[in-house]
Parts: sequence; C-alpha cells; structure tokens
Amino acid sequence: MAIRIIREIGDEVLTKKAKEVKEMTPRTQKLIADMLDTMYEANGVGLAAPQVGILKRIVTIDVGDGPIVLINPVIVETSGEQTGPEGCLSVPGKQGNVTRPNEVTVKALDENMKERLITGTELLARAICHECDHLEGKLYVELADELVDVTDEEAE
Repeated sequence: MAIRIIREIGDEVLTKKAKEVKEMTPRTQKLIADMLDTMYEANGVGLAAPQVGILKRIVTIDVGDGPIVLINPVIVETSGEQTGPEGCLSVPGKQGNVTRPNEVTVKALDENMKERLITGTELLARAICHECDHLEGKLYVELADELVDVTDEEAE
C-alpha cells in the first residue's frame, strides 16, 4: 500500500462533487487501502477520496473501533445535535466548533459492494457527516463559527 498526498484547503479538487462508484475494480481496492494507510499515517479519524485528489464517492473512517469503508454513502436519518471542535487533514493546524447531528444513519456500499446501514453517535456521527461533506465539495470551515490555531499537543 502507499501513503498518498493529502490535498489542502485552496486545492480546487476539494471544491468539486465526487462521482458515484459503479463497480469495484483492483484500482479502487488499492485506492481504499491507500486511503486507510494515509489516514492512519496522518493520525486522522476519517478521509474522503477527494482529499487524496480522487473524485470518487469513497470514505474511510476509524474512530477507534476499527476501519469503516463507505462507498456512495447517503445519510438517510439524523437526530439530536452536538457542537464541538472539529479539524480536518486538509486544513492542517486549525480547528473550529461545528454543530452536527448527534446520531446519523448512513446507507452505503462496503468494500464488497454490499449495501449496509450504519448508525453512529457522537464522534462517529460527526465523522460520517464531515466525510460526506467532502464528497459534495464542502469543507467544515464553511460551518465552523471561527477557526483557531491548534498546537501539536492540543491536536492529540
């Protein structure tokens, strides 16, 4: 597997809408593996394909319970509300408070192109919403009240 370059704010690819994945190919399998490697190497909890320059509707997430791969995710239900600090691998050194649903159910395909429903609360709900926004060409900075600088100690 390989570590890919994470695109940063200002890169046009982060503003574009990603395209649906129609079939699983060896190239897409490699992309998913690379995304997981890249996410872990960068100490992130989520990564969307546009963040590595690929306009495909693929998301990887791991909030500490093991990796989740979402292909063509669609949020089908939300409830509650949470407001808290959010950061992004594409906006290094910054974070801002964002209000998101406290519970989210997403319909997506897994790595075997099998449909599944995943319901997440708290951090997982936040990560699902954040990564799905990337697939629409949106960054969390559009929702944040204000951005503040984060030191390495605060980010951990």
